[in-house]
Amino acid sequence: MQVSNPLREHFPDAVFPAGCPTRTVIDHVMSKWGLLVLLSLGEGEPLRWSELRRRAEGVSEKMLAQTLRTLVADGFVLRDARPVVPPHVEYSLSPRGQELAALLNPLMVWVADNAPDILEDAATAS
Repeated sequence: MQVSNPLREHFPDAVFPAGCPTRTVIDHVMSKWGLLVLLSLGEGEPLRWSELRRRAEGVSEKMLAQTLRTLVADGFVLRDARPVVPPHVEYSLSPRGQELAALLNPLMVWVADNAPDILEDAATAS
């Protein structure tokens, strides 16, 4: 019995072409910092820069700025800059970003549930 695979609609030959635009989007979304920013914003409330930096512990200012620029350009994150002194900027998910975060949440739960065993298995294998 053959299992239906919805990927076959997009990749009928089961080949993931090198020049496929999905590669770029995967790179943006599945980068360590991209994933953590999307999941942090997925809780619903807009977050300021410092709140995002605190939630994605270990991210440098440069990487957070680059990640946010990329996710805003891709249409996953909205940037709301208010013209006040000092500047007030908040980030939130666009509808596209909300849909993506809802799909990424189960992946992160699976990783959190399985990471200790995976790392233990890797340590005993080496």
